Amino acid sequence: MPIQSYPLSQIEAFSSLLLDYLVEEPKLKNLYQNSPKITGFKNQLADKKSFSIKHRKVLVEVLQDQYQSLENAPAIEKLLDDHTFTVTTGHQLNLMTGPLYVIYKIVSTINLAKQLKAEYPEYYFIPVYWMATEDHDWDEINHVNLNQKTYTWQTEQQGAVGRFNLNGISDFLSSLPYSLPIFQKAYTQSSSLSEAVRCYMHELFGAEGLVCLDADDARLKSLFLPMMEADLVDQVHETLVEKQNQHINELGYKTQINARGINLFYLLDGSRERIEKQGDHYQVLNQGIRFSLEELKNELQLHPERFSPNVVLRPLYQECILPNLAYLGGPAEVAYWLQLKGIFDHHQIPYPIVLPRNFALLLPSVEQKRVEKLGIQISDLFLPEASLVRKYVLENSVNSLDFKQEIEDVTPILEQMVLKAKQVDPTLEGSILAERQRWINGLERMAKKLKRAEERNHETAIRQIRQVKERLFPQGHWQERYDNLLDFYLDKPRLIQDLLDSFDPLNFELYVIPLQSPNA
Repeated sequence: MPIQSYPLSQIEAFSSLLLDYLVEEPKLKNLYQNSPKITGFKNQLADKKSFSIKHRKVLVEVLQDQYQSLENAPAIEKLLDDHTFTVTTGHQLNLMTGPLYVIYKIVSTINLAKQLKAEYPEYYFIPVYWMATEDHDWDEINHVNLNQKTYTWQTEQQGAVGRFNLNGISDFLSSLPYSLPIFQKAYTQSSSLSEAVRCYMHELFGAEGLVCLDADDARLKSLFLPMMEADLVDQVHETLVEKQNQHINELGYKTQINARGINLFYLLDGSRERIEKQGDHYQVLNQGIRFSLEELKNELQLHPERFSPNVVLRPLYQECILPNLAYLGGPAEVAYWLQLKGIFDHHQIPYPIVLPRNFALLLPSVEQKRVEKLGIQISDLFLPEASLVRKYVLENSVNSLDFKQEIEDVTPILEQMVLKAKQVDPTLEGSILAERQRWINGLERMAKKLKRAEERNHETAIRQIRQVKERLFPQGHWQERYDNLLDFYLDKPRLIQDLLDSFDPLNFELYVIPLQSPNA
């Protein structure tokens, strides 16, 4: 079975906002700047051409510091050239790379850089992985699923996860059913979780030119000072986002995020807490730290690294410090980026082209054979299990399993009976209508019994359908949102290369990638 792809519109899993955006529905035009197609990058390059050389120099200085302990560092110095631009994806610091879609994000971004180079050869494009080192939702990333079992790293550390030390992680590593030397090296020879992730991502993708950026740095934050002050002092962003949200809701779509009056956290080792304005003072929640306006401005100037943007301001921070053209993310990320253009316009920072990362289903040979034998369409696998079973039974039954036609045939007779009853005694109409409904309900109950009986006739096929669903959608989740790279990589070490060879970041489809048995 060769690699196949299916339009996202054929998979009942994507929002109308995403699908309409990708076909450039005219009513969405004011939610973004340039087209999510290769031709849109011509304007995007022109928009970003004026990116500050000062910002380039600071960015290169920070990246060189972060890569100084790694061999074969990517071409960081090229970022000093005003003909060099980035394309970016971002994600939390999941253990052992986390679910498969993290890998898909990075591969999509690398391939976009290659595609842009082919289209615009006079420029240089660097793929960037924005490591969400300041995130503090540890429970979201403290585990990995291997062979459909969850393994968790237990630690009492709190605050920004990128700053976590790796003391005690050896117990977690030893509990895993399998691993790779690159992960053992990364976790045992690094001083922080941020360093460990950069280490193994460099091992996996450094040869493809991937640059991993930890933006938890005072030098980078200093470039973002005007935007942070506007948030803290003037609180301009909440109104801008609310206006965009209202517009999106009026168009009939759902929004993903809401802004606050202040969209910055106060960041110290071991804590990352919201800042709220309370009367004439600013309060750091759960810390007992208060600032007057002047004290807060002074703190911002002296310690910009102590201020951490939330989901509303993180995209703006990214575009402030990177000569970036595009951001690639999941469906929810694309949706919330479309809520933020007003913020970019306010600060006169070019809004990047926002693209969904590639989606994939890895199809092991056993499941591939079952799917082919059952005659199931790949798109149908994304249906809920009960719906898939019903669809299969209906399509593979030689008998009619409902009484729809019979009900339609007898309805005129029943209507005639109601009419006659009304003519004889109008008070009988209610009784006749009730009898008619009971009769129809009885037929529908009989149809359900027929379907259950027919399902028993397909018992073997239904059991195989459920086995396929459990393997490809473990615990009811999409494979790419649950399974880890290692579940496939050890038997198929060329998997990453196959993804690099297959993914087209501007082809908005689901890839179905068959996996041969290692003994085949």
